[in-house]
Amino acid sequence: MKIDIRDFRVAPGGKFRLGKWPTRVKPFYGSEEEYHRRLEDGIGELDERQKVLYASNQFAVLLVFQAMDAAGKDSAIRHVMSGINPQGCHVSSFKQPSAEELEHDFLWRTQMRLPERGMIGIFNRSYYEEVIVVRVHPELLLHQGVEPRAHEAKGFWKDRFRSINDSESHLHRNGTRILKFFLHVSKEEQRKRLLARIEEPEKNWKFSMADLEERKRWNDYMDAYEDCLAATSTEYAPWYAVPADDKKNARLIISRIVCETLKDLKLKYPVLPKDKRAELDEIRALLKK
Repeated sequence: MKIDIRDFRVAPGGKFRLGKWPTRVKPFYGSEEEYHRRLEDGIGELDERQKVLYASNQFAVLLVFQAMDAAGKDSAIRHVMSGINPQGCHVSSFKQPSAEELEHDFLWRTQMRLPERGMIGIFNRSYYEEVIVVRVHPELLLHQGVEPRAHEAKGFWKDRFRSINDSESHLHRNGTRILKFFLHVSKEEQRKRLLARIEEPEKNWKFSMADLEERKRWNDYMDAYEDCLAATSTEYAPWYAVPADDKKNARLIISRIVCETLKDLKLKYPVLPKDKRAELDEIRALLKK
Protein backbone atom coordinates (compact mmCIF):
# COMPACT_ATOMS: atom_id res chain seq x y z
CA MET A 1 0.00 0.00 0.00
CA LYS A 2 1.43 3.37 -1.04
CA ILE A 3 1.87 6.06 1.60
CA ASP A 4 0.48 9.41 0.46
CA ILE A 5 2.33 11.92 2.64
CA ARG A 6 -0.27 14.60 1.90
CA ASP A 7 -2.70 12.70 4.14
CA PHE A 8 -0.62 13.65 7.17
CA ARG A 9 0.31 17.23 6.35
CA VAL A 10 -1.31 19.98 8.41
CA ALA A 11 -2.77 22.50 5.96
CA PRO A 12 -1.31 26.01 6.32
CA GLY A 13 -3.53 28.86 7.38
CA GLY A 14 -6.53 26.94 8.66
CA LYS A 15 -8.00 25.59 11.85
CA PHE A 16 -6.69 22.32 13.17
CA ARG A 17 -8.47 19.95 15.54
CA LEU A 18 -6.55 17.04 17.04
CA GLY A 19 -9.80 15.48 18.19
CA LYS A 20 -10.68 14.90 14.55
CA TRP A 21 -7.20 13.71 13.58
CA PRO A 22 -6.59 9.94 13.81
CA THR A 23 -4.11 8.42 16.22
CA ARG A 24 -4.26 5.17 14.24
CA VAL A 25 -4.72 4.42 10.54
CA LYS A 26 -4.79 1.22 8.50
CA PRO A 27 -1.30 -0.31 8.62
CA PHE A 28 0.96 0.12 5.61
CA TYR A 29 2.30 -3.40 6.22
CA GLY A 30 0.55 -6.75 6.23
CA SER A 31 2.99 -8.67 8.39
CA GLU A 32 6.06 -8.27 10.59
CA GLU A 33 8.22 -9.34 7.66
CA GLU A 34 6.69 -6.75 5.35
CA TYR A 35 7.17 -4.03 7.95
CA HIS A 36 10.88 -4.81 8.25
CA ARG A 37 11.26 -4.98 4.49
CA ARG A 38 9.58 -1.62 3.95
CA LEU A 39 11.56 -0.02 6.76
CA GLU A 40 14.83 -1.39 5.37
CA ASP A 41 13.89 -0.07 1.91
CA GLY A 42 13.29 3.36 3.42
CA ILE A 43 16.55 3.24 5.36
CA GLY A 44 18.45 2.31 2.19
CA GLU A 45 16.83 5.07 0.15
CA LEU A 46 17.45 7.64 2.87
CA ASP A 47 21.10 6.58 3.09
CA GLU A 48 21.58 7.11 -0.64
CA ARG A 49 19.83 10.47 -0.65
CA GLN A 50 21.79 11.65 2.39
CA LYS A 51 25.04 10.85 0.58
CA VAL A 52 24.03 13.10 -2.31
CA LEU A 53 22.88 15.81 0.14
CA TYR A 54 26.29 15.71 1.79
CA ALA A 55 28.24 15.67 -1.48
CA SER A 56 26.27 18.46 -3.17
CA ASN A 57 26.57 20.74 -0.10
CA GLN A 58 23.64 22.91 -1.24
CA PHE A 59 21.00 22.35 1.43
CA ALA A 60 20.67 21.50 5.10
CA VAL A 61 17.71 19.48 6.38
CA LEU A 62 16.19 19.96 9.82
CA LEU A 63 13.79 17.38 11.27
CA VAL A 64 11.80 18.54 14.32
CA PHE A 65 10.06 15.98 16.55
CA GLN A 66 7.41 16.93 19.12
CA ALA A 67 4.98 14.73 21.03
CA MET A 68 3.42 13.87 24.33
CA ASP A 69 5.34 11.54 26.66
CA ALA A 70 5.62 7.92 25.43
CA ALA A 71 4.54 8.77 21.89
CA GLY A 72 7.62 7.09 20.40
CA LYS A 73 9.86 9.97 19.33
CA ASP A 74 13.11 8.33 20.42
CA SER A 75 12.35 4.99 18.79
CA ALA A 76 11.16 6.67 15.58
CA ILE A 77 14.43 8.61 15.32
CA ARG A 78 16.46 5.50 16.14
CA HIS A 79 14.74 3.24 13.59
CA VAL A 80 14.20 5.64 10.70
CA MET A 81 17.66 7.19 10.83
CA SER A 82 19.57 3.98 11.64
CA GLY A 83 21.22 3.76 8.20
CA ILE A 84 22.48 7.34 8.07
CA ASN A 85 26.22 7.98 8.09
CA PRO A 86 26.89 9.58 11.51
CA GLN A 87 29.20 12.08 9.81
CA GLY A 88 26.22 13.53 7.94
CA CYS A 89 23.67 13.65 10.75
CA HIS A 90 23.43 14.85 14.33
CA VAL A 91 20.68 14.70 16.96
CA SER A 92 20.04 17.43 19.55
CA SER A 93 17.75 16.82 22.51
CA PHE A 94 16.38 19.85 24.33
CA LYS A 95 15.40 19.46 27.95
CA GLN A 96 15.27 22.01 30.75
CA PRO A 97 17.10 25.22 29.67
CA SER A 98 20.37 26.07 31.35
CA ALA A 99 20.98 29.33 33.20
CA GLU A 100 22.94 30.65 30.21
CA GLU A 101 20.17 29.72 27.76
CA LEU A 102 17.57 31.48 29.89
CA GLU A 103 19.54 34.71 29.56
CA HIS A 104 18.89 34.77 25.80
CA ASP A 105 15.76 34.94 23.65
CA PHE A 106 13.71 31.74 23.48
CA LEU A 107 15.07 30.73 20.05
CA TRP A 108 18.75 31.16 20.89
CA ARG A 109 19.61 27.74 22.29
CA THR A 110 18.22 25.86 19.29
CA GLN A 111 19.80 28.20 16.74
CA MET A 112 23.18 27.14 18.12
CA ARG A 113 22.42 23.56 17.00
CA LEU A 114 21.13 24.16 13.47
CA PRO A 115 22.60 21.85 10.80
CA GLU A 116 25.12 23.18 8.30
CA ARG A 117 24.83 22.62 4.54
CA GLY A 118 25.05 18.98 3.57
CA MET A 119 23.85 17.80 6.98
CA ILE A 120 20.65 16.41 8.46
CA GLY A 121 19.92 17.85 11.89
CA ILE A 122 17.34 16.30 14.22
CA PHE A 123 15.71 18.18 17.07
CA ASN A 124 14.24 15.84 19.68
CA ARG A 125 11.94 18.49 21.14
CA SER A 126 12.78 22.02 20.09
CA TYR A 127 11.92 25.71 20.30
CA TYR A 128 8.30 24.57 20.09
CA GLU A 129 8.52 23.70 23.78
CA GLU A 130 8.34 27.49 24.30
CA VAL A 131 4.79 27.65 22.92
CA ILE A 132 3.60 24.29 24.23
CA VAL A 133 5.10 23.34 27.61
CA VAL A 134 5.62 26.97 28.60
CA ARG A 135 2.06 27.78 27.56
CA VAL A 136 0.73 25.00 29.79
CA HIS A 137 3.11 26.11 32.57
CA PRO A 138 3.38 29.91 32.16
CA GLU A 139 5.17 30.17 35.50
CA LEU A 140 8.27 29.08 33.55
CA LEU A 141 8.28 32.50 31.90
CA LEU A 142 9.50 34.02 35.17
CA HIS A 143 12.88 32.38 34.57
CA GLN A 144 13.04 34.07 31.15
CA GLY A 145 12.81 37.58 32.50
CA VAL A 146 9.25 37.99 31.22
CA GLU A 147 7.04 40.23 33.32
CA PRO A 148 4.49 38.42 35.52
CA ARG A 149 1.18 37.84 33.75
CA ALA A 150 2.63 39.08 30.44
CA HIS A 151 1.42 35.86 28.82
CA GLU A 152 -2.16 36.94 29.53
CA ALA A 153 -1.81 39.93 27.23
CA LYS A 154 -3.58 39.65 23.90
CA GLY A 155 -1.19 38.52 21.22
CA PHE A 156 1.60 37.17 23.47
CA TRP A 157 1.54 33.67 22.01
CA LYS A 158 0.79 34.93 18.51
CA ASP A 159 3.95 37.02 18.74
CA ARG A 160 5.92 33.89 19.58
CA PHE A 161 4.35 32.04 16.67
CA ARG A 162 5.31 34.92 14.41
CA SER A 163 8.90 34.83 15.66
CA ILE A 164 9.06 31.11 14.91
CA ASN A 165 7.57 31.54 11.43
CA ASP A 166 9.95 34.40 10.65
CA SER A 167 12.92 32.33 11.79
CA GLU A 168 11.88 29.28 9.74
CA SER A 169 11.23 31.46 6.70
CA HIS A 170 14.72 32.92 7.02
CA LEU A 171 16.23 29.44 7.26
CA HIS A 172 14.29 28.25 4.22
CA ARG A 173 15.47 31.20 2.13
CA ASN A 174 19.01 30.34 3.08
CA GLY A 175 18.88 26.68 2.15
CA THR A 176 17.57 24.82 5.21
CA ARG A 177 14.60 22.57 4.54
CA ILE A 178 12.47 22.01 7.64
CA LEU A 179 10.16 19.07 8.34
CA LYS A 180 8.19 18.99 11.59
CA PHE A 181 6.61 15.85 13.03
CA PHE A 182 3.98 15.73 15.74
CA LEU A 183 3.53 12.12 16.84
CA HIS A 184 -0.17 11.96 17.68
CA VAL A 185 -0.79 9.33 20.34
CA SER A 186 -4.09 8.70 22.10
CA LYS A 187 -4.47 9.12 25.84
CA GLU A 188 -5.37 5.43 26.19
CA GLU A 189 -2.29 4.29 24.25
CA GLN A 190 -0.13 6.56 26.38
CA ARG A 191 -1.60 4.93 29.50
CA LYS A 192 -0.62 1.48 28.19
CA ARG A 193 2.93 2.60 27.42
CA LEU A 194 3.39 4.26 30.81
CA LEU A 195 2.19 1.04 32.47
CA ALA A 196 4.73 -0.90 30.39
CA ARG A 197 7.47 1.35 31.77
CA ILE A 198 6.50 0.21 35.26
CA GLU A 199 5.78 -3.46 34.56
CA GLU A 200 8.79 -4.23 32.33
CA PRO A 201 12.05 -3.95 34.33
CA GLU A 202 14.13 -2.94 31.33
CA LYS A 203 11.86 0.08 30.86
CA ASN A 204 11.75 1.21 34.51
CA TRP A 205 14.41 3.85 33.91
CA LYS A 206 12.08 5.62 31.47
CA PHE A 207 9.36 6.23 34.03
CA SER A 208 9.03 9.48 35.94
CA MET A 209 6.32 10.74 38.26
CA ALA A 210 6.45 13.93 36.22
CA ASP A 211 4.89 11.94 33.36
CA LEU A 212 1.76 11.42 35.45
CA GLU A 213 1.61 15.06 36.47
CA GLU A 214 1.80 16.17 32.84
CA ARG A 215 -0.82 13.59 31.88
CA LYS A 216 -3.27 15.40 34.16
CA ARG A 217 -2.91 18.41 31.85
CA TRP A 218 -3.70 16.40 28.71
CA ASN A 219 -6.48 18.69 27.50
CA ASP A 220 -4.32 21.77 28.05
CA TYR A 221 -1.57 20.21 25.98
CA MET A 222 -3.98 19.29 23.19
CA ASP A 223 -5.22 22.90 23.07
CA ALA A 224 -1.64 24.19 22.95
CA TYR A 225 -0.66 21.77 20.18
CA GLU A 226 -3.75 22.63 18.13
CA ASP A 227 -2.98 26.35 18.20
CA CYS A 228 0.71 25.76 17.55
CA LEU A 229 0.29 23.44 14.56
CA ALA A 230 -2.40 25.64 13.01
CA ALA A 231 -0.29 28.80 13.38
CA THR A 232 3.10 27.40 12.32
CA SER A 233 2.44 24.84 9.58
CA THR A 234 3.56 26.66 6.45
CA GLU A 235 4.44 25.84 2.85
CA TYR A 236 8.14 26.26 3.65
CA ALA A 237 8.11 24.45 7.03
CA PRO A 238 5.15 22.04 7.18
CA TRP A 239 3.90 20.10 10.15
CA TYR A 240 3.01 16.42 9.72
CA ALA A 241 0.66 15.00 12.36
CA VAL A 242 1.63 11.32 12.35
CA PRO A 243 -0.78 8.77 13.88
CA ALA A 244 1.41 7.18 16.55
CA ASP A 245 -0.65 4.52 18.32
CA ASP A 246 1.05 2.02 15.96
CA LYS A 247 4.79 2.72 16.29
CA LYS A 248 5.72 0.65 13.25
CA ASN A 249 3.26 2.49 11.04
CA ALA A 250 4.48 5.85 12.34
CA ARG A 251 8.07 4.96 11.41
CA LEU A 252 7.08 4.00 7.87
CA ILE A 253 5.17 7.27 7.44
CA ILE A 254 8.05 9.39 8.74
CA SER A 255 10.55 7.54 6.57
CA ARG A 256 8.45 8.15 3.47
CA ILE A 257 8.05 11.87 4.23
CA VAL A 258 11.79 12.39 4.70
CA CYS A 259 12.70 10.41 1.57
CA GLU A 260 10.22 12.23 -0.64
CA THR A 261 11.34 15.62 0.65
CA LEU A 262 14.97 14.81 -0.17
CA LYS A 263 13.90 13.48 -3.57
CA ASP A 264 12.09 16.75 -4.33
CA LEU A 265 15.37 18.64 -3.86
CA LYS A 266 16.54 16.99 -7.13
CA LEU A 267 20.13 16.86 -5.95
CA LYS A 268 22.98 15.29 -7.93
CA TYR A 269 26.56 14.45 -7.20
CA PRO A 270 28.85 17.35 -8.15
CA VAL A 271 30.24 17.25 -11.71
CA LEU A 272 33.86 18.32 -11.98
CA PRO A 273 34.85 20.97 -14.56
CA LYS A 274 36.83 19.76 -17.58
CA ASP A 275 40.18 20.91 -16.27
CA LYS A 276 39.71 19.01 -13.01
CA ARG A 277 38.53 15.95 -14.93
CA ALA A 278 41.64 16.09 -17.09
CA GLU A 279 43.75 16.36 -13.97
CA LEU A 280 42.16 13.21 -12.57
CA ASP A 281 42.81 11.38 -15.85
CA GLU A 282 46.50 12.26 -15.55
CA ILE A 283 46.61 11.06 -11.96
CA ARG A 284 44.85 7.83 -12.91
CA ALA A 285 47.43 7.19 -15.64
CA LEU A 286 50.25 7.72 -13.14
CA LEU A 287 48.65 5.39 -10.60
CA LYS A 288 48.24 2.67 -13.22
CA LYS A 289 51.97 2.81 -13.93
